[in-house]
Amino acid sequence: MKYTAVYPLQISQSMSMSDSYILVLASPETGKQVPVLIGEAEAQAIVLAIEQRHARRPLTHNLICNLMDEFMLTLKQVTIDRFEEGVFYSTLYVSDGFSEKKIDSRTSDAVVLALLQSSNILMDMQVLEETSMEPGALENNLPSHVAHGREESLEELEEKLRQCEQDEDYEQAAEIMKRINQLRGEEK
Repeated sequence: MKYTAVYPLQISQSMSMSDSYILVLASPETGKQVPVLIGEAEAQAIVLAIEQRHARRPLTHNLICNLMDEFMLTLKQVTIDRFEEGVFYSTLYVSDGFSEKKIDSRTSDAVVLALLQSSNILMDMQVLEETSMEPGALENNLPSHVAHGREESLEELEEKLRQCEQDEDYEQAAEIMKRINQLRGEEK
């Protein structure tokens, strides 16, 4: 199998499934993008990992990283190996310094762990070819960041984000962070 590196490019709420999000993985080598349907908790964890924000108490993926650190395990890389019946299959490559183990993982969890451990995310080239889309194809399907008939200012969104973090409402914080990033992108 031949692999190419991918990275999380964008997360947006799925318009067809209310509790689902679309993670877009991009390959800098090929310029292709792959949409992956993920859950709300994983979307939140990815946003927190990208923004290098931490919850007051360890979330599940942070707990796994803490366990790996405690037992001196290293996440060498993550691979996205196949796509069957609408499901991506991934593998974690974990080393104890003497041997390497392969562990089956959901792709969303693998991406979060790779981000938290600064590990490579690799996708099988055949999977990339089968599942890729044109760059920007999801842009028309992104949720609007318009609230109550008017666009919220960056300052209003940042204040809401601070409040959500204080209240430990990370789901809402992830949504607000996405809206802040969209607004900042429009302002550039």
